[in-house]
Amino acid sequence: MNLILKLLAGMAAGILLGFFAPVWSVRGLLTVTEIVGQLIKFTIPLIILFYITSGIASLPRNSGRLLGRTVGFAYGSTLAAGILAFLVAAVLLPVFSPAAGATGHGAAPAPWFTLAVPPLFGVISALVAAFVFGTGISALRAETLRTLFEQGRDVVERLLGKVIIPLLPLYIAGVFAGMAADGSVFTTLKAFGVVLVMVVVMHWAWLTALFLITGLMTGRSPLGLVRTMLPAYFTALGTMSSAATIPVTLRQVKALPVREPIANFTVPLCANIHLSGSTITLVTCATAVMLLTPGVGIPGLGAMMPFILMLGVIMVAAPGAPGGAVMAALGLLTSMLGFTETQVALMIALYLAQDSFGTATNVTGDGVIAVWMDKFFGAEVESAGPPTTG
Repeated sequence: MNLILKLLAGMAAGILLGFFAPVWSVRGLLTVTEIVGQLIKFTIPLIILFYITSGIASLPRNSGRLLGRTVGFAYGSTLAAGILAFLVAAVLLPVFSPAAGATGHGAAPAPWFTLAVPPLFGVISALVAAFVFGTGISALRAETLRTLFEQGRDVVERLLGKVIIPLLPLYIAGVFAGMAADGSVFTTLKAFGVVLVMVVVMHWAWLTALFLITGLMTGRSPLGLVRTMLPAYFTALGTMSSAATIPVTLRQVKALPVREPIANFTVPLCANIHLSGSTITLVTCATAVMLLTPGVGIPGLGAMMPFILMLGVIMVAAPGAPGGAVMAALGLLTSMLGFTETQVALMIALYLAQDSFGTATNVTGDGVIAVWMDKFFGAEVESAGPPTTG
């Protein structure tokens, strides 16, 4: 919540500077934005490599069909949420948000200087390397390599937590100062309100559909399932972290009821791989940013599908990284959708403004997956003992 307040303060300060401050001060702020933006671009492949490698390497071993079915359900839920979010956003955003041509009629000042910091490798190369090393470490039980990637993840997490995240308010302030100078800021703020309301409503609609279908198909009361998972939802609103909410999520999943071995297996796993709420937010916000960009507009579903498919994979890197899913998704936004620095900044601001609601949707949906795994494997796992987590 402190970060959200700082981002809001940064937006307000940037707007005021863009309207009233001398040009030299705006150029100075834009220079800071340029440097932070380059640092973010440099860090993106490192997030993907170290977080996804660590995540794959730590997946439970010897759990066979239960692991495969859980991962399949989590990915299917994330994918379906992304597709539905895009279809809804593509229909409703042009009706309620400003048109693309309405974003700006002037020219923002240029930064004092630019500093190019090219990444060590590309996003796709980092993703492929993460899967190669992650599966190899898991198969060979290469503990030295596992420790190396875990320590690399800790280094990147410290960079994010101590440098990049604290600088985000300045980064956002520079972007909004530029938009104030070129006349596009009020159009953008109007779109912000529409997108945030739409995202939260879609979160609730998605959870309603999940629990209604699950309740009807498993012979349980959808209302009872929702009522039981509400403590996890509200805890996630406060923590804004799937990992920090695991104790409450685990307690509520067992109260659904789900057998203890299934709950102990699925809840920690899904906290890392099931991010349907975050996907709804990212897809909706990306669609809104493209709508606001002159000459871009909203693409068709076919053009967005590769992005949505890859988003479901790359989100494995999201739970451990400060800033969550949006930091992990920046590589796809720039490489697959061609987002500029201004568009990336808008995505960060939009995503973090509702991060708590996306996290709450993620963890509440974990209860649905646990119910299905209990239906398929509950009796089998209970008789055989808990799956090995390695």
